[in-house]
Order: sequence, then C-alpha cells, then structure tokens
Amino acid sequence: MVLTSVEKMVGLQKKTSGIRNICILAHVDHGKTTLADCLISSNGIISSRLAGKLRYLDSREDEQIRGITMKSSAISLHFVKGDQEYLINLIDSPGHVDFSSEVSTAVRLCDGCIIVVDAVEGVCPQTQAVLRQAWLENIRPVLVINKIDRLIVELKLTPQEAYLHLKNILEQVNAITGALFTSKVLEERAEKETESESISDIAPGDQIYDWSAGLEDTDDSHLYFSPDHGNVVFASAIDGWGFGIEHFAKLYSQKIGIKAAVLLKTLWGDYYLNTKAKKIMKGDQSKGKKPLFVQLVLDNIWSLYEAVMKRDKEKIEKIVTSLGLKIGARESRHADPKVHLNAICSQWLPISDAVLSMVCNKLPSPLDITAERVEKLMCVGARTFDSLPPETQELKSAFMKCSSEGTAPVIVFVSKMFAVDAKALPHNKPRPLTQEEIAHRRELAKQRHAEKLAANQGKELSEKPPGENSSEVTGSAGDTKGEEQQLTGQVEIMTSKAMKQEANNKESFIAFARVFSGVVQRGQKIFVLGPKYDPAESLHKLSSQCSATDDLPLVPHMTCCTLENLYLLMGRELEDLEEVPAGNVLGIGGLQDFVLKSATLSTSPACPPFTPLNFEATPIVRVAVEPKHPSDMPQLVKGMKLLNQADPCVQVLIQETGEHVLVTAGEVHLQRCLDDLKERFAKVQISVSAPIIPFRETITRPPKVDMVNEEIGKQQKVAVIHQTKEDQNKIPEGIQVDSDGLVTISTPNKQATLSVRAMPLPEEVTRLLEENSDLIRTMEQLNTSLNEDKKTHEINQKTLDRIKEFKQKLEQNLQGRKWRNAVDQIWSFGPRKCGPNILLYNFESYKKSVWQCLGNAVKEVSKYRDFENSIVSGFQLATLSGPMCEEPLMGVCFTVEKWEMNKVGEMLSISSQDPGECGATEHKQSEDTTLTSGFTDGVYSVNEHQDSSQSVPKSPEKISKHKEDVLLADCYGPFSGQLIATMKEACRYALQAKPQRLMAAMYTCEIMATAEVLGRVYAVLSKREGRVLQEEMKEGTDVFIIKAVLPVAESFGFADEIRKRTSGLASPQLVFSHWEIISSDPFWVPTTEEEYLHFGEKADSENQARKYMNAYLRLSLLDFSNSNPLRWHVFPSSLTCPAPVW
Repeated sequence: MVLTSVEKMVGLQKKTSGIRNICILAHVDHGKTTLADCLISSNGIISSRLAGKLRYLDSREDEQIRGITMKSSAISLHFVKGDQEYLINLIDSPGHVDFSSEVSTAVRLCDGCIIVVDAVEGVCPQTQAVLRQAWLENIRPVLVINKIDRLIVELKLTPQEAYLHLKNILEQVNAITGALFTSKVLEERAEKETESESISDIAPGDQIYDWSAGLEDTDDSHLYFSPDHGNVVFASAIDGWGFGIEHFAKLYSQKIGIKAAVLLKTLWGDYYLNTKAKKIMKGDQSKGKKPLFVQLVLDNIWSLYEAVMKRDKEKIEKIVTSLGLKIGARESRHADPKVHLNAICSQWLPISDAVLSMVCNKLPSPLDITAERVEKLMCVGARTFDSLPPETQELKSAFMKCSSEGTAPVIVFVSKMFAVDAKALPHNKPRPLTQEEIAHRRELAKQRHAEKLAANQGKELSEKPPGENSSEVTGSAGDTKGEEQQLTGQVEIMTSKAMKQEANNKESFIAFARVFSGVVQRGQKIFVLGPKYDPAESLHKLSSQCSATDDLPLVPHMTCCTLENLYLLMGRELEDLEEVPAGNVLGIGGLQDFVLKSATLSTSPACPPFTPLNFEATPIVRVAVEPKHPSDMPQLVKGMKLLNQADPCVQVLIQETGEHVLVTAGEVHLQRCLDDLKERFAKVQISVSAPIIPFRETITRPPKVDMVNEEIGKQQKVAVIHQTKEDQNKIPEGIQVDSDGLVTISTPNKQATLSVRAMPLPEEVTRLLEENSDLIRTMEQLNTSLNEDKKTHEINQKTLDRIKEFKQKLEQNLQGRKWRNAVDQIWSFGPRKCGPNILLYNFESYKKSVWQCLGNAVKEVSKYRDFENSIVSGFQLATLSGPMCEEPLMGVCFTVEKWEMNKVGEMLSISSQDPGECGATEHKQSEDTTLTSGFTDGVYSVNEHQDSSQSVPKSPEKISKHKEDVLLADCYGPFSGQLIATMKEACRYALQAKPQRLMAAMYTCEIMATAEVLGRVYAVLSKREGRVLQEEMKEGTDVFIIKAVLPVAESFGFADEIRKRTSGLASPQLVFSHWEIISSDPFWVPTTEEEYLHFGEKADSENQARKYMNAYLRLSLLDFSNSNPLRWHVFPSSLTCPAPVW
C-alpha cells in the first residue's frame, strides 16, 4: 500500500465520525507488537516481509534486546473500507506487569481496545488485569485470539481439538467479563435498595431481596465475545493471516447456496452441515458430526499448513490456483517454509483487513462517548456529578458532542510525559534541499573557491623581494589581520557547533494527550489544571467566560501556559501540526515546566481535573543512588527529576539521611530506570545500593507454645530469672510497665502523665482499613472543614452512606469485651491519618470522634482541647517508624487509658479557652505560642496557681499579662513538643511490651511450566521461602500453572534463576499482593531446657525475621552482629534498636 501523506492524515482528523482511538492490550509475549507491525505494514510504513521481525513500535534499544515492550507508543493509520475512510490512532502498550502503569496511560486516551490472547497459553494474569482496566475506564473491547499456528505446529492438535480449545478460551474471557458485569450490577442494586430503605417505611422483615433480579433485567449480551457478533478475530500475526467468520460466511454463501446471514449465526456453535439435505442442523456432538466451523474453516487452514510444511508442491499449486493468488518465485523457492506460508496466507486472509474492519465496525468513534464515562472522568474522589458547579455540569454537553467549532471549550487530557532526543524533533531533522537552496550553496562554493585562489596568489607575491619598506610593513600588517579574522571565525564556528551538539544531546519532553473538546492550535494559551484544582473555589474569583490571555488573579493549582508545538505521533517519527480538532490523540511540546506526570488542559476555568489514572502495579522496590564522583551530584539530581517526569510509575525520594532513592514497580522496571538515568538523563556513572526491601512492623498475641511446641509455663526454665532482671534494668527511669503491657510515662517537666496500651487488630479490620484508605482520607478532610466551620454542603449522600457502611463493618469485626464501644472511641488513624492503625481514647471527661462528619460532632470546652493535636501527632510519628527497623506499623491499636494534667497544664488550657474581647482573634494568633510553651518548677508554684484560680475573674489586660508570665518556656522546650515526644515514646514502649513481629511484602507468582521442569521450579521456590498455593494442568496441553506467594525480599534474581534452571521453559510473573506476618520472633532466645537442647546455647540457626532485620540495619549502617560493639541488648529496651542519628 502507498504511504499516506501528512496532509491526508490532517484531513482525516477533521472527520470525527471516522476516527477510532484504540490500544492493544495483552499479557506479555502474546503478540501485541507483532500484530501492530502487521497493521502498520498495511499503510506502507514498513515492509510486510519485516512485520513481526522489525517490531517497529519498540523504538528503545533495551526493548529490542529483551524482546518486550516497555512503553506505550502511538501511530496513526489510514484505512479504507468501501467508500468510507478511517483514521485509526493505534497505541501499542506493554504486557509485562512492571509496566502496567503505561497501560493505564494508554487506556485513558482510547475509546476501544484490542485484547490479544495467546491460543496456547490462554487467559493469563495480565489478561485479567487489562480486561479489568478496560472495564474501569468504560472502553469497549474486541478480541484477537493469536498464535493459532502454534496449535498446528507445536501442539499438533486436530481441527476438532483446536475448536474445543478455542471455545474454552472464549469461555474463560467471557467469564472474567461476566464477573466484572455482575459486581457492577450488584453494586448498583445495593445502592438502590439502600435508597429505597431510607425512603420507604416498610418494616425490615417485610422485605425480601432477590439479588438475581437485577442481573436478569439487565441486557449484557453486547458485553461478551462471540465470533457471530463480529467482535472476535482468529489470527496468526507472525504468519500474517487472520479472519472473522463473516469472511467465510460470504465465501460459502455463494458456494453452498445458503444465506450469508444464516451462515454468520451458525458458523460458530453446535451446528453441522447435512450435505444430503443441504441444510444446517443443530446437535453436532450428539450425532458425531463435525461442527461447521471445523468443516468449513479449520480443515482448510490445517490442510494448507500440512501441504506447505511437507513441501507438497502439487497440493500447494492447487490451493493457490483455487484461491486465485499470485505467489512470487522467491517465496515459493525459499528454504524456510514459513516464508512461503506467509506469502499465501497474507494474500488469502490478510490480518490487517480482518482486524481493522472489526475495529471500524465494532468500536465506537469519539462521538459515541457514553454519559457514564464523561461523569466518571469529571468527578474526582468521592464527589458526585450533581455536586459540581452548574458551569462545570454544562461542560458535559461539550464532551458528548466532541465539537470542533471555534466556540467549543478546549478540553485536553495529558496522560503522561515522554522524553525524546532533541534530534528526533521535526525542526531539528535534516530535510531535503530545494532547487533555490542548492543554487545558493553552489554560488557560495564558487565564491569560497575564488577567495582561496586569490589568497594563494597573494602568498606568491609576498614571497618576492620587497620593492619598498612601506609596502612590506603594510603587507605584514594585512597578513596578521587576516590571520586574526580567520582564528576568530574558527572559534565562532567551533562554539556554534558545540552549542548545537549540546542542544541536540538534550532530552525534550512531549505530552501524550487527547483532545476531548474544541480545537487545539499551536501558540494557544491555555489553563493547566492540577489534580487538586477545585472549580467551585476558582469560579468565586474568576468568571466562567475568562480566558488564559486575560490578567487573572492567582488561583491555587492552576497555571497558564502556551502550547509551543503540536505533533502527529507516528511511532518513531513526529510530524508538525498547526491545529488538532476534537477526538484525536496528539503530542504537545512546551509543557515540560508545567506538567509533571499528567494534567488536564482547558480554556475554561470551570473544567474540573480528570479522575487520576488507575495503576495496577504498586511501586515497592527501592534502591539508593549516588554518583561515583561527588562532583556529579548536581547532574544526578537533575537527571532524577527528569526520570520522575518521564516515567508515570517511578517515585523519586530524598530521605532524611540525604540519600536519593528510586522506588520502582519491579526488577525489570528498576533496570530500565537505572539505564535511563545513566545514559539519557543524568549521563554520569552511578553507584546503586542493594534493593531496600520495605517491611511493616506489628504485634501479635502471646504464643501458647514455645519453639519446640511445648506448652508455655509447664517446662523447666533455665536462667529466666536472670533474663527478666536484665530486662527490668533496661527500662528507663520514670517509665512504668505493668504485667498487661500498660505503659505509664510523664512529660519531662512532669506536667502531664500518659498511660498507653497496644493491642493487635484483627486481620479483617487491618484489611478493611487498607482497602478504605481513600475514604478515611475523605473523612479527615470533612472533619477538618467542620472544625474550621467551613461550608459542608458539598458532602453528598453517597459519601455519607459509604462512611456509615464502613463504620458498620468496623463494628461487626470489632466484637468482644475488650473492643466494647471501640468504634465510637476512635480518635485517629495512622500513619498519615489514613493508615491501618487505630488510636483510641478510654479516659473520662473527653469526647472526640472521627465520625464528626456523620453528625456526631461534639464541641465542648475541656482542658485537653488545645493539646489533643499533640497526642495525635505523637501517635502519627510512632506509627510511621517502628522500633525494629524504623518501618511503618500495621494492624496495631493504641489505647490512651489515662491522660492527667496537673494544675499548671490546666491553667494554660483554661487561659487559652477563656472567652473575652481578645478571644476569637487572639486565640488564632497565639495558638502556636500556646502550644509551644512549657513551664519550669522554679518560676511558679502550684499553690500560686491554685490561689489565682480561686480569685475574682480577671480582666482582658490581666489575662494577657498572666499569659505572658505563664508562657515562659522551660528547659525542656515547648509543652506541646514534650507531649508529642512523650506520646511517641509511650507508643513505642507499649509496642515493645507485646510480642513483636515483622511483616514482609509478598508477591503472587504465577509460573507456566511443563512437567519435566516442575521439580526444578519447586526447588527454586522452596529455596527462596516461597509457598505454593495451587497447581493445575492447563486443559489440552502438558503445561502446568503454578500459583505461589514469594517474599519481595527473596525475589531479586528469581526470574533469571527460574529461566536458567528450566532452560527457558518457565517464566514467572510477579505482582505485589499483600503483607504477611513472619511467624518467627526476631528477638527470640532459648529460655527452657528443651529449647537449649534443640537449638543450642547460641541458637544461631536460621531465623528469617532476624535475617531480614539485620540486613536492613546493615544497610542503615547499624550492623547488629556479635562483632559489632553496637549490639542491640546494650540499649534501653531489650526489644528496641537505636534510632538513627539523623
């Protein structure tokens, strides 16, 4: 096919009904990029012979070496079907789980997707993940079952067996879709039932819920994949062929004489052809007949493969002649039969026609965007569409129309920023010279040649004996001037070349974006809306009709920028554009300083920011990075900033120690980021630490049996008395720990005393807190606005219902005597006020709850009010870094049993609460000073304050004077700071009074392996502390699917080791799953006679938790081995390690 010009593409961009924005999604190595090559070759961009070998959209060197896609790439294709012309914006996405964030960026910009499934491997973990992502983004999928040639060549299945295998794959894919649909319907049904409950007054016993009613009433036939619906293509991308059953329906309707519509319905399914009656009948299996699909389709393909592979020339010629094909002599004589096969199949059943026809027929254009998707995109967080301002709601019609009129507001979403070499930009590329430029250059060459000849003649004259002295002087002066000019000219040329080279070596950032409304033009000024931008607040300051060119006041999370360049994305190439109408995917230059990873662009300030992208992978692998030469540190910092911008998933942190840390999604992702940092962004040599594995710290109930499974308390103890005495000596003075683990501690100035107890939370509660972290964050925001007396009309009923449901679930899971009224006494969650730990209060004369947003707000004047934030802050700090490895806590409940303040502390709180003329304004101004004040015993006595409290009420002047006297800081620092530190210490000691455990991050691991290497896979898993959950054989193959869990700490080099041990026959997929408690106690030492006999006096056998803890501490320069003088038992508590100096 002839290469389509840019002008033609620009013309097609204006016909919105003919645009299809699609992405290719699949598991790794299922053939996405090969399929993309076949589609690209149909436009003449690459040769059809190179399709599948070139991997055109894998433009990175490491992608070509590894053979996997690592980033999303887009290309625009032209497709003609009958009289209709289509512009297909195709995005190829990665299949490896480490790069699933790239899938999220691609899916957001598309209206449909092609799901590719390997015919041999079937549905794999990433297939399920991409189907779920497509469902969450409300985009319509079509299915391509690829690599059918493997069923013939590798598995050697018969056509009948292959048909059953394909049928099974379709059922698996439809089962996933059905599960997603069912969960959605049941959610909607539950919401309707809760609404009707609140409206109706019927007794609960009178209502009977029939959950299946919602499923029966809803039509879901359009969601499922079926060849007779036209949304399934069977293909072999490497051999260049693919078909939908409509192709064979048209072909056989002429030969058999049966209507194409009838064949379309019966070619797939339980039908067979009765040759005598020339009728299609049902029940092929019961009557032992071949299904129609096998008889008319698969038998022909199998016979073609058999003929070509066996080099049966007569049969091949017969097939080629009957199909009316022309095969070149080069292909037919080629030594590789696959070349001959590709030449026949690509002409008979071209895959590009089959796939692109299905895309154009079954996937929607930008005009067909659903109202549900628009509302979902416009509503951030817990907000509903109805709660948005009226001006914002009006923009919904602009989304739906996808209008390219001049009056339509421009709305663009940037899903990611990607880096390209400055040389690859269109204006930096060498272009062919015009005739005028060639003529001009010829004239310049002639002039230079003439000047050179003149200079040579001048040299010859100067060599002759001089006639006069004056002429000699002038001649030499002229030569020196000429030399100076020549030198300055050379310097200028060298500096200009160096500047050009430096500019070419720079990385330019281009925004990967889609226009949802309006026309984007080069040089246009536009608003950049950050993820926290709120149109409701900005519309009070701005008019909805204002534009980015006006002089506007500062609005939070909104800036203005100019769109410098617009690009048509053509895979490895970029083409300049002047304007881009609605519905198109494009690249935008000049946003590097305004957009970090993703953003919403609009000409209307009423436009809300789009919903954040859904990332399947969690960044969990951390490494510290430093330059080999300290002088290169500024370049490394700059390079890490660029890397952070270029990758949607990577996180760049600077720790308190000053270390620069990279957080990535997995081992392959980490390697790619480090390569980019060294070769593209920082361009310096770097040193990388061993991976820093994240852990969590928790506590458990005291065990009932010891390490040799003897019941605790009944064995003969050895040296236990000595050990307990040693433990007691390690508790600092002033801290009391009772037998139940209640820790009592006072502030350094003895003005307040706290009693704190730690308890493990049930697993169900910890899981519930993790799943609802976003909801807890929303609750915190609502409570803050209530405390600050802000308007709360934005709290919608749906959010309140979710909070009530969350509270009910907590009450259901926190049952029993020790959890009585616990849910109502929740003071805070932590860390960061939304984590999986709980702070409770259990002392009198105090009422504060996280459930204020449900109408449970209690505003009372108490002596604790001004210092409650200090207690919460101490809890947040304690949960953010535990005593074992300075890692966050998980699944721990802290209860404040007692909080006593003596008279000095009470006087401070009463004085700050005293209403008066200076009350409201002065309180706000002096709150910080009040909370940062302390007292000395030598300045005021308690009796003085008791006397003063019994005296006549003071005037405002006396109050202010009293405050000046009282707010004198003591030698221990501010009182609020003392409370924070005391609460943190109390939580730590309460934690150490219970059995502590480490929690390891766990991967779920899915491995596909044949029977002969199964034992080797198990050996590698057991060596790395893995645990097999399930093993099943894939139907119709000799492949086993092993599902296991593996600690993240043991995962480095796991994939390589599996491949080496199995000679490449097994390859694992690792996805972060959950946190799991390591059962072994990191501080365990033998205490009984049986334990001494079993483990020895040193007990130096392998302890997994201690191994991880020592490795972490070694990384933090705190080695706790016996040879190190900083041994852990030297420090104040036997169960703690020293906090880092920093």
